[in-house]
Amino acid sequence: GVFLRTVLSWLCDRVGPLTVLCSGFSSVCVYMSSVDVRMASDDVTQLADSLAKTQVNEGELSYKGRGLKLDNAQSVNEMVKDIEEFDGLRALRLEGNTVGVEAAQTIAKALETKSDLQCCYWSDMFTGRLRAEIPPALVSLGDAIVMAGARLKVLDLSDNAFGPDGVKGIELLLKSSACHSLQELRLNNCGMGIGGGKILAAALTVCYKESSALGSPLKLKVFIAGRNRLENDGATALAQAFQVIGSLEEVHMPQNGINYPGVTALATAMQHNPQLRVLNLNDNTFTKKGAIAMAKALQHLRNVQVINFGDCLVRSEGAIAIAETLRNGLPLLKKLNLSFGEVTEEAALTVATSVQHKDQLEKLDLNGNCLGDEGCENLRELMEGINMSHVLGSLSDDEGEPEDDEDDDDDEDHDDGEEEDDEDVEEEEEEEEEEQHNDSNQFSTPPSAPRPPDVSSFLSFPSPDKLLRLGEKRSSLIQQQVDVMDVHRTAEVFLQISSVYKEDNTEVKSAVLESIDAVMSKVFSTPSFQWLSFVSSLLVMLGLLKSEDKLKPVKVVPGHLQCLEHAVKQSYFPKEHIAVLNAFMARQNKSLESCNGARDRLKSTLQKLTTES
Repeated sequence: GVFLRTVLSWLCDRVGPLTVLCSGFSSVCVYMSSVDVRMASDDVTQLADSLAKTQVNEGELSYKGRGLKLDNAQSVNEMVKDIEEFDGLRALRLEGNTVGVEAAQTIAKALETKSDLQCCYWSDMFTGRLRAEIPPALVSLGDAIVMAGARLKVLDLSDNAFGPDGVKGIELLLKSSACHSLQELRLNNCGMGIGGGKILAAALTVCYKESSALGSPLKLKVFIAGRNRLENDGATALAQAFQVIGSLEEVHMPQNGINYPGVTALATAMQHNPQLRVLNLNDNTFTKKGAIAMAKALQHLRNVQVINFGDCLVRSEGAIAIAETLRNGLPLLKKLNLSFGEVTEEAALTVATSVQHKDQLEKLDLNGNCLGDEGCENLRELMEGINMSHVLGSLSDDEGEPEDDEDDDDDEDHDDGEEEDDEDVEEEEEEEEEEQHNDSNQFSTPPSAPRPPDVSSFLSFPSPDKLLRLGEKRSSLIQQQVDVMDVHRTAEVFLQISSVYKEDNTEVKSAVLESIDAVMSKVFSTPSFQWLSFVSSLLVMLGLLKSEDKLKPVKVVPGHLQCLEHAVKQSYFPKEHIAVLNAFMARQNKSLESCNGARDRLKSTLQKLTTES
């Protein structure tokens, strides 16, 4: 093999003719006539350097990290010779070199007879190449593997910025029988994008279906595709493939711009992979919806050992949902990362409590959340109390208790844009109504009265006039529009109605409060209504809590607070919720500064009701 030839060549250069007897790679016995070999230390160093250039493990030929610039056939002559003479080649490592099209075609020619090849470690091998060069190079190498009749187990093309076209370059390989045996697919940091993700998903699905038809279905175990800009559509396409394959043990998809729709699709897919051990979705954006979906999926999995949802904005409600799953499931869990997720103290303590019986837990990472100094101390004390302080990671980057009045400039700009858009749409809607009215007048005499607005029109663009024009049945009409299962929408409806409240207009005031009572009495009389989520959504929209699920704070007007003050005094409003509202209203918040009078009256009412209860 290459290792032995390297040793013999080195010795022959120094000691002349030799008779060599070998026993595997473990011993080399050299008998020399009339030659006394004394190896100086520098000779040993030279031998080590020579061996390092061409590393050979069992069945593996490695050029890893040599920084070779392989442009043409001549530049790979030595490599081709090594490949051709390597009997039983099972792994070829080309990482850390740069391979051009002609060089790749020449290497591919040498691989056409290597039917034992199982592992292709080809990451970071196109540095400095034009993107157009990469697909044909990959096609040549892939075709050679198929022609050889090889059965791959590992294909690693990470850190090759080949984009969607690069995925097309391996598409036929992935669909071929050469990948029916594939166990590990590593495509980290390849810039696949949504298009590449869809191509990849389709190829894997074909591979699974065709291999299944032959009686040996694809059993992919490890999938790695971080930093690929897959986004929701790419992730969803891959999720569908994962659901079909069902054999995954490790999934790593960090930093892909995936939001809750994509996360939810992946959650569904994970339920169909019962052997899953590692799930890494770091630095995507779950929000509450995605986190809850993932928590439900984890209830179906018993073998998970590592969960990395760090920097995923799981938020407090998401963390609590995950904690509920932890309480009764995931018995083998070793590592849980919920760092930098805007998790508050209460939720963090809930998570900590849920892991107290996880005997195999090695690390719990809650760093970078919103606990505050006291919250961090409480968390440490809790972990110490359940004898698990050794698994709690550092809390040095805690962001402190959430400052409700701190919104990113980008968010504020986005909100302003939304308000402008709303105004434009409302103007267009009113113009459309006027045009319809004018059109109808062309065919009727005398002119008819303006068409009364429907409830959806009022809720989309609230105005006192639209509310009054709904007529005496407005309360029941609005009540019918409320889906108690959608707590976010219910909170929106509350604020939309209350936004048109007029203290000095008796008719409007009465219509608003009547509608508020109808909606609130319905939701609070429904046993399954999720009041905690409703209150959280309401607080978010009022700017008293950081946003969940990309909910954006509204521009608070006095009517919002005046209607809330009215609601908390009614018999339908559960008294146990008043303390929650009182705690948040007691904080200083810039979002309410424009409504000082209404704010102070609401605070006074909440404090009074809290004392009474």
